[in-house]
Amino acid sequence: MTEKVKFGIIGVGNMGSGHLRFFMNGDVYNGRVTAIADTNPEKLKLAREKCPGDYVCYGSAEDLIGKSDVDAVIIATPHFLHPPLAIAALKAGKHVLSEKPAGVYTKQVKEINAVASASDKLYTVMFNQRTNPLYIKMRELVQNGTVGTIKRVNWLITNWYRSQSYYDSGSWRATWAGEGGGVLFNQCPHQLDLLQWVTGMMPKKMRAFCSFGKWHKIEVEDDVSAYFEYENGATGVFITCTADTPGTNRFEILGTGGKLVCEDNILKVWKLEQDEREFNATYKGGFGEPKCTYEEIRPQGENPQHVGILNNFANAILGLEPLFVDGREGLAGVTLMDSMLLSTWKDKMIDLPFDDDEYYAELQKRIAGSSRKDVQSVVLNTEGTYGSGK
Repeated sequence: MTEKVKFGIIGVGNMGSGHLRFFMNGDVYNGRVTAIADTNPEKLKLAREKCPGDYVCYGSAEDLIGKSDVDAVIIATPHFLHPPLAIAALKAGKHVLSEKPAGVYTKQVKEINAVASASDKLYTVMFNQRTNPLYIKMRELVQNGTVGTIKRVNWLITNWYRSQSYYDSGSWRATWAGEGGGVLFNQCPHQLDLLQWVTGMMPKKMRAFCSFGKWHKIEVEDDVSAYFEYENGATGVFITCTADTPGTNRFEILGTGGKLVCEDNILKVWKLEQDEREFNATYKGGFGEPKCTYEEIRPQGENPQHVGILNNFANAILGLEPLFVDGREGLAGVTLMDSMLLSTWKDKMIDLPFDDDEYYAELQKRIAGSSRKDVQSVVLNTEGTYGSGK
């Protein structure tokens, strides 16, 4: 019988309590929770009541990392704490799974990446959308040349409506000091990770327009429109908002060989019989376009989401399978988030990669004027919010 990996969960708010529930339900086959930590005693009490089990409660992350005998930690705290806690855990000889995003600003993400590279412990980020068969298939079709050379990438993702009560559920939520950003940092990390994971490309230039508190009483961005330029001449658009209802989730990749559209849990595939560039150069008929075939691909296989990442992490620690997500890849998504804000703050197109210190300085200006909300923190039920794109 395989010895189970002993996990500690740091932060038992919305996400942390959800992870605890997975373990208590027996969904993580080769892992068990032996410790949890939170600075809020009420959250520890609530976790005990909802998920009773044989684990020790700690009042701080430092105590859990230093005093417990866990093999691995799951970091489910506010975003700013992800890198420093991951660094502390790795240096203490623990494997680390961090909730998304990997961090708030590129400078701190590069610090955790350096520590992870020097450590013999595993480091991963909860990019559970990479387990979705639709996105796996999209990536495969891009990699095998089905769409040819990418010309255009568009993602309209607005199907995560949030009311004011959501933002009022925690004093750190939607503040520069507590969260470091809004929809980009809370809702969009998965999409911005997938944008580069599926296409295999990062933009070289970015122009974004972020609206801060446009639809809610918050400090940070809740409405974003961004334009990308890629090295190969392709362009892209990314639009997101937390005030649209009903919302839309449409991810489109157009290439010289065809087009992919992922929407409503269906992957639509158009395959040109002749590459568009070749057709353009050789066709003599004036009006006309290449013939194409069309098919719809519906999800095949499991879409394990968080449980899939948790099981893979435990199995990878035990040497039973390779780690699915290298946590150091989290830098790409944070680079995209930060670049959108920096472009807005500077009111100009910016080059990627940008100056880490410039972004950090601009962020500190916002943090200096940030105010902590005087609200009673509430643990919300996140079940049913992990669908395709949420």
